Amino acid sequence: MDRVTLKEYSPFTPDRTVPPDMFVGRRMEIEEVRRYIGQAASGRFQNLFLSGDRGIGKSSLGAYLKGLAVSDKNLLGIHVYLGKATSLEEMVRLVFDGLLREARTQGWFDAVKDLFGKHITAIDIFNVSVTFRPPQEHLSQLVMAFPEALTNLISKLRETRNGLFIVLDNINGLADSIQFANWYKDLVDEIAKYDQFPVLMMVIGLPEQRALLAHNQQSLMRVFRIVEVGRLSNEEVTEFLKKAYTSAGVGVEEEVLQFMASFSSGLPALMQEIGDATFWVDSDGTIEEDDAVAGLQSAAEHVGRKYVQPIVYEKVRSAKYRSILRKLPQGLRQEFSKKDIESKLSASERKVLSNFLTTFKRLGIIESDRDKGRGEYRFVNAMFAAYFWLESLRLQEKP
Repeated sequence: MDRVTLKEYSPFTPDRTVPPDMFVGRRMEIEEVRRYIGQAASGRFQNLFLSGDRGIGKSSLGAYLKGLAVSDKNLLGIHVYLGKATSLEEMVRLVFDGLLREARTQGWFDAVKDLFGKHITAIDIFNVSVTFRPPQEHLSQLVMAFPEALTNLISKLRETRNGLFIVLDNINGLADSIQFANWYKDLVDEIAKYDQFPVLMMVIGLPEQRALLAHNQQSLMRVFRIVEVGRLSNEEVTEFLKKAYTSAGVGVEEEVLQFMASFSSGLPALMQEIGDATFWVDSDGTIEEDDAVAGLQSAAEHVGRKYVQPIVYEKVRSAKYRSILRKLPQGLRQEFSKKDIESKLSASERKVLSNFLTTFKRLGIIESDRDKGRGEYRFVNAMFAAYFWLESLRLQEKP
């Protein structure tokens, strides 16, 4: 592969889910879900809640598990993103739209299209893509008859598929909906009456979204098997980075890999940002220490613009708070103490420091460092620390 071709694409996907062939880690979670996939294929309805913090890789894991359900147990898998859905009708429409689109790529499309009635619409001139847009009253009926509708679809697929794997991802608009919580609990109760229901439904959300569902419907959490997604180990991050660079024909020293992995804080989103930035910084096909340092700086800027600025600079108007924030970093260290910070502040800033710490903990920028004791804090990840350190350096350079 020549150098021009090499730099035409990056093996990293900071804005998308990880391709299945690049997926690493999560062995325990994968093995656990594999058991539930097997039970669903045998006819037992399964409900999972894949829970984890932002940037932890929930969507990538969900996509990978969907692929396993298809390859291991011959289920029909769909991954539905519900970010814009705020009603049960739109949620159900997106589910059946996903099923229709998946069927469109298969030879058995003709066997199921009659289930969608006359509400299939071709959306391009070559008629290779379709969408499902029934009238509102029909969607309301589908909400009420969701188990029956899935059963009818499964019966049409009996000779080609063993069941369904449905991922409901990004439930932002539904997590605090009492209607959604009650609907899901009623759905589980209704499906319990079926002798066979070969479906696995996986809801993906943040811990606070899971808590909202539990608050709105206390019985709901008992029906979910909870799969917690934690941070990757440094070894897993290193494995991914090495695999990605190798796939693009780029070499990298082991010590440099370890250095970059330490700044990811075990978060796949940051791992992708660091890998991508460093890939583009490199000019000779080998990632060396200088490339890694420059790449980390570039990645910190990207992370700051994407994750920090929308939180801090759009929601925090206090000039004192912003001034304190830029005085927190101590080089690239993630940790800091309240006592050390106080020594850097003006008298007026010290008066609001406690409120500042409470506010920025709530915003998810910093957290208490319980291992070190009272008055000890840390940025929630190393790249946030790097970003604010760069910000403080820029301010020092200004005349």
